[in-house]
Amino acid sequence: RAKPELHKKSLLKPLHRTAEFCSSCHKVNLPYALNHYRWLRGQDHYDSFMQSGISGHRVDSFYYPDQAIPNCARCHMPFTASNDPAARGTARQAKPQIHNHAFAAANTAVPFLLDLPDSSLQERQQFLKKVARIDLFGLRENGVIDGSLSAPLLPDNPALEAGKSYLLEAVIRTLKVGHHLTQGTSDSNQLWLELTVRNNGQIIAQSGAMDAQGKVDPWSYFVNSYLLDKQGHRIDRRNAHDILVALYDHQIPPGAASVVHYRLNLPEDLKGAVQIEARLLYRKFDQRFMTYLNDNRHADNPLPVTEIAHTRIKFSSTPDTHEITSEIPVWERWNDYGIGLLRQGSSGANKGELRQAEAAFKQVQALGKTEGSINLARVYFKEGRLEDASNALQTAATLPDTQPWVIAWYTALIQREYGELNQAEANLERILQTRFPTARKRGFDFSIDTRVNNMLGRVHFEQARQLRGKKHTPEKITRLNQALENFQKTLKIDPENFSAHSNLALIYRALNRPEQAKKHQVLAEKYRPDDHAREYAVALHRSQNPAADHAAADIAIYDLMIHQQQ
Repeated sequence: RAKPELHKKSLLKPLHRTAEFCSSCHKVNLPYALNHYRWLRGQDHYDSFMQSGISGHRVDSFYYPDQAIPNCARCHMPFTASNDPAARGTARQAKPQIHNHAFAAANTAVPFLLDLPDSSLQERQQFLKKVARIDLFGLRENGVIDGSLSAPLLPDNPALEAGKSYLLEAVIRTLKVGHHLTQGTSDSNQLWLELTVRNNGQIIAQSGAMDAQGKVDPWSYFVNSYLLDKQGHRIDRRNAHDILVALYDHQIPPGAASVVHYRLNLPEDLKGAVQIEARLLYRKFDQRFMTYLNDNRHADNPLPVTEIAHTRIKFSSTPDTHEITSEIPVWERWNDYGIGLLRQGSSGANKGELRQAEAAFKQVQALGKTEGSINLARVYFKEGRLEDASNALQTAATLPDTQPWVIAWYTALIQREYGELNQAEANLERILQTRFPTARKRGFDFSIDTRVNNMLGRVHFEQARQLRGKKHTPEKITRLNQALENFQKTLKIDPENFSAHSNLALIYRALNRPEQAKKHQVLAEKYRPDDHAREYAVALHRSQNPAADHAAADIAIYDLMIHQQQ
């Protein structure tokens, strides 16, 4: 205590300042020795953070911070005032401070179950405030997904008519979180959206309500991952050794959004204004887990519920303009709505949400924002409309405040599809070297984006295959070795990367190095998803659980249930 600098020098090693140190507990796998099945990935805050725009390592994030966040401690160990002998003033704060060692995060159960001081729970709840936001963005007529859209709501709201159906479009967007929301023990974390509809102060419809025992209506929208075992039973006791597959995964990446569709059927005798209140609520463990924890003695869930985000809106029987407006910029509301639709949209037979995402991003583009053109390119590429995607990227490149690294990434993907491998190679190398002055100034480094390394490896391998008629020429061997180097870089970042091992098996086979090819083929099989077992478990559970089956649908519409007056 007399010489804290000596203590720091002796015990605080460079590793302790890195996200890799945190990954020793926060990136896990479930090995065969545990589940007697096969290797599976467990909770993984580390990759979620490192392969994100928050850390400055993901090349195609929807949003980026002004400066990259270098490690987990920046958020989870913030500076706090202290009289500790090790406390020091900083350039921004003259009052002595230390890093807060409470590690405030999402575990609100610990202070409650251990009966810690109220301040311990409040610190965690304060940390959770505004990690995400809710936007009641739009209203579609007739309660259907392709109904005419009135958006964005506020300050101008359409009139609601008694006896009619509407589809309310709610958008959840992650803000001050550096990894997926919720990540970690996402099977037992309980994060859900509660919507309450009132008329003249009386509740007339609701979704996400809790009963007297603390059980949340299973037909609610949950921001979680719903995990199953081999027999199609839900993982509900933290029995990680039984995990097989996710029925669905509603977690939201950092800097991204999800759209939730709610159908509202208004009563025939409705009179007066309608108020809708939305709350994003969180509880560390759900009711199923708490029942098991209590040895089935009682089924109530006394754990504290934390409100993460909150918003409300009012509709009248005539078109209404409110003085209250959304604090979110209009372009960003359209952009978030489009992001949610893009993430959920399918490029297969059902392209409805992709077409709606396209319309949303065109609104962003019309408002003069670069994000509109870039995100249009994302939609077009996902649909296979390569020429339209290329044109959108060219438009984005001419706009101010553009993101040239994102443009370079999608340009390279398009060039590869067209067989322009040399041009794709140049763009991918440019990305891996982060040759973008603005990105470097903001602390970004794309060299560890494993998808870029893997894509460049594929391009080099395809360049070698184009020389098929010229066996083992120096040029072909050079290309194959370049591909090897790229995939080996990926494995230094993520040793369990299926794509890297699979491609390395192909490359070593092409180089006539069968032992190495076999080694990586074995590892690729180890990390390959078991699609057959997944299909069986998912189909079985969906046939037995209507609420979960509904939530797992490609497009799910949540009914605001008519509230029964007590």
